[in-house]
Amino acid sequence: MKTEKFKVTPLERAWILYDVGNSAFVLMIATLVPIFFNALAEAGGVSKVDYLAYWGYASSIVTVVTAILGPILGTLADTKGFKKPIFMLCLFVGVIGCCAMGLAGTWLAFLVIFIIAKIGYSGSLVFYDSMLGDVTTPERMDMVSSRGYAWGYIGSCVPFVVCLALVLGSSAVGLSQMTALSIALIITAVWWLVVTLPLLKKYRQINYVEVEQHAIRQSFVRIGQTLKHLPQDKQVFWFLLAFFCYIDGVYTIIDMATAYGTALGLDTTGLLLALLVTQIVAFPSALIFGRLSQKYESKILIPVCIAAYTGIAVFAFFLKSQWQFWVLAVVVGMFQGGVQALSRSHFAKIIPQEKSGEYFGLFDICGKGASFLGTMIVSVGSQLTGSANVGVGSIAILFVIGFVLFGISTRTEETKRV
Repeated sequence: MKTEKFKVTPLERAWILYDVGNSAFVLMIATLVPIFFNALAEAGGVSKVDYLAYWGYASSIVTVVTAILGPILGTLADTKGFKKPIFMLCLFVGVIGCCAMGLAGTWLAFLVIFIIAKIGYSGSLVFYDSMLGDVTTPERMDMVSSRGYAWGYIGSCVPFVVCLALVLGSSAVGLSQMTALSIALIITAVWWLVVTLPLLKKYRQINYVEVEQHAIRQSFVRIGQTLKHLPQDKQVFWFLLAFFCYIDGVYTIIDMATAYGTALGLDTTGLLLALLVTQIVAFPSALIFGRLSQKYESKILIPVCIAAYTGIAVFAFFLKSQWQFWVLAVVVGMFQGGVQALSRSHFAKIIPQEKSGEYFGLFDICGKGASFLGTMIVSVGSQLTGSANVGVGSIAILFVIGFVLFGISTRTEETKRV
C-alpha cells in the first residue's frame, strides 16, 4: 500500500519532469546521434577507429569547458534570484543546439554544434541538481532523486520510440535517413523544452546568499574560498575524488555505447533496441534502489553499484557479438539509475544548502556532463592498440580507484562522528 512517505509533491514532480526532458537528449546522444556522426564521418573519409576517437575527444572538450564554467556559474547562481535565469539560459543553449545538429553538413561542423549543445545541457544540470535542496527535504532526497532518474529513463523512451520508428521507417515515408535523423533531433528538443515548463513555473530559490555588489566578482571570491577550504571538509573532498573516478566510467559507457558497438561492426538496429532495453530496465531498477535507500544507507548501496560496473567494464573487454551487447545493456540498466541517483542525493546531504549551486558546480565537473578520463582512456587506448575492446575494457581501473576512495570518504564521515 502506498504510504504518505512516497507521495510526491507538485514541486517535486515538476523537478522530476526535467529529468524526463533532459534524459531524452541523453538517450538521443547515446543512440541516434552517433549514427548521424558516423554517416558524416564516413562521407568525410574518417576511419572507424578515428571516428570513435574523435567522438571521445569531443566529449572530453565538453568536460574541460564545463569544468571551467560549472563552478563559476554555480557559485553565481547561489546569489538570490540568479539560479533560475542561468538555468534557463543553459536550457535554451542545449535545446537550440539539439535542433541545429541536424543542419550540419560535415562531420567537423556537427562536432562543433554537438559540443555547444552538450555544454548547454551540462550547464543546466549544475543548477538542476542543486535545486534538489530547494524542492524537497533531506530525508526525502534519496527517494526523490531516484524517482527523477527512474522517470527520466522511462519518460525519455516516449520521444525516442517515435524518433526510432521515424529513422528506421524513413524510406517507407519517402525520407532519407539523414532527414529523418534531423527531424528526430527537433522532436527531442521540443520534448525537452515542453516537459521543463512546469519546473520553470513552480521553482523558487529558497537557499541562497544575499545579493552583493559586484556579484560576478564575488562569485569568483566564493569559489576560491570553497576550493581553499575543501580539503578541510574531508568527507566532501574524498567523495568528490571517488565520484570523479567512478561516475566518469559510468558516463563513458553511456556516452560511447553506440559508438563502441558501431566500431565493432554490430548491427545498428540491434544496438538501438538494446539501448532502449537499458532505459526500460533502468526504470524499475532506479525505483528499487530508491526503496532500498529507505532501509540501507547510500554509503552501503553505492559501493555495490561501483563493484557491478567494474564487472561490466571487464565484460566489455571481451565483447564480440550482438547477444553479448544485449547482456551488457541489461546489466548496465540494472545499476545505472542507482549509482546516479544515490550519488546525487548523498552529495546533497553532506554539503551546505545555501552553497548548493557552488558545490554542485564542482559535482558536475565529475558528473553527468563529464566523462573526461574515461573517454580519453577509450580514445587513446583504441588508437594505440587498434582495438576498441582494449580501450573500453581499460576503464575498469576508474571503478577500482573510485571504490577505494569512496571507502575513505565513508570512514572519514565515521571518524568525524566519533
